[in-house]
Amino acid sequence: MNARLNLFADPTAGKAVKHLMAAGKVLKDSPLPAATQELVALRVSQINGCAVCLDIHTKDATAAGETPVRLNLVAAWREATVFTDAERAALELAEEGTRVADAAGGVSDEVWAQAAKHYAEEQLAALLMLISFMNMANRINIITRQPATGDYEAGKLH
Repeated sequence: MNARLNLFADPTAGKAVKHLMAAGKVLKDSPLPAATQELVALRVSQINGCAVCLDIHTKDATAAGETPVRLNLVAAWREATVFTDAERAALELAEEGTRVADAAGGVSDEVWAQAAKHYAEEQLAALLMLISFMNMANRINIITRQPATGDYEAGKLH
């Protein structure tokens, strides 16, 4: 599979991608726990079927010390006991925030309240932005058919 567009070579897309990467760095440096960030990025990318982002975030999570067991169970987090209550709340928010077309009314008050119970306002804001950011990144990669070549090296983007 070949990409439909080289996002870095196109002048307009290249400028926008640089700003997006800067936004990604702000989120990476936020007080939201790194493990939560990677788990959420993986779950959103699984739902959307973004192979490039799955490659990136699996490798970044592994480099940050995440275990293969937890990475392998992200897709079935509801049935897995390896996630904290806070992580489960973040994953639930990520799912409802990604599947907005599937859930009339968007994110439920119950899901929002559960996330707010576990995360301070600044962390919750970072979580919201991360979910939105990952959905955007997934869509850009999917629309342009960016291939997952498997050669991503952990930490390369941040």
